[in-house]
Amino acid sequence: MAIEPAPLRYLRFLVPGTTGRFRCGGLQVELQTAQLTAGLVPTELVTYRQREPGRPFLADLLRGEPSPGEALWIVSWGFDVPQLLRRLKGRPVAYHAHSSGYGFDLPPGVPVLAVSKNTLGYWGDRAPRNPLFLVPNALEPQWLQRGARQPDQVAAGSRPIDVLVQERKSSAYVLDRLAPALRGRGLRVEVQRGWVEDLVELCNGSTVVLYDSADYWRGRGVSEGFGLPPLEALACGCVVFSSLNHALADSLDPSLLGHQIGCGTLEADLERIEAAVADPAAWLPQPARLKALLETCSEPVLRRRWQRALTAIDAHWNRILLDQALALRSLPVWRLRLDQVRGRLKRWLLRRRNGGRLP
Repeated sequence: MAIEPAPLRYLRFLVPGTTGRFRCGGLQVELQTAQLTAGLVPTELVTYRQREPGRPFLADLLRGEPSPGEALWIVSWGFDVPQLLRRLKGRPVAYHAHSSGYGFDLPPGVPVLAVSKNTLGYWGDRAPRNPLFLVPNALEPQWLQRGARQPDQVAAGSRPIDVLVQERKSSAYVLDRLAPALRGRGLRVEVQRGWVEDLVELCNGSTVVLYDSADYWRGRGVSEGFGLPPLEALACGCVVFSSLNHALADSLDPSLLGHQIGCGTLEADLERIEAAVADPAAWLPQPARLKALLETCSEPVLRRRWQRALTAIDAHWNRILLDQALALRSLPVWRLRLDQVRGRLKRWLLRRRNGGRLP
């Protein structure tokens, strides 16, 4: 008789709050991910800074939880991760890693659920003995269902906006130099500020989308964790000109799926964007290539990735909590460098003893 696998631990996604100053792209991704995993295992959202009606609060759960091993806690809020991991010590926990570069190290055994290959590589270097998984962010279904990307929907002149810029995260170069210069050449440029009720419709009405977040993230010292806006624009049949920093390089293969912005000179940008507005079909990715990219970001594909990752993480914590297995540790950098210096010194001494030759 086949042995039925043990049910997965239920999930608790930790967020500081869901309203007011906590509303941002990172929160939206966590909310969407929690909805996605709810189709696999019972999932709840837990706040830890702001108490909210009808929602569990971390401090209350930690005081009243009789069996600390029943849930898998998901932490994600970069600067809060170290103190959250200390509060959750002894409990199954995983780090849903978006941006990288916060500077902290993870305790041995804490799994990482990286949203991009860029972030995966960061933790593959910084925590090579921790369990690592790749679970990209999913495009919300509306982008795939309503995105206007059929050939007859992207013809030149068929959309009311030639060039769309989202002000948030955009560089001074795009806002103060490139956008005015494009207007000076007669293009219809829209700079989107504030809240938009229907962002899909806005992108469906735009021929070219500019996204330049390199300066934004460099100024903050952390990385672009995933980069949804260019993918959302591609799903709507827009020609995308983007920076290629951090996780943006995961998907935006230059000249095949997107195009580099700030490419050497202002004149080069102006010429290429004008050409894309005049003939978008020549600048859009091949349909098969775009379809493959968007499929990897669909919720059904991501749900399967989460299923595999959560199954492996559950088994990992069972080994540690039930079987008392010891989590592997990564050697600190100072120790690795000291060992390398010792190795070089040892080889030098051997050469000295053997007349300049190694035995």
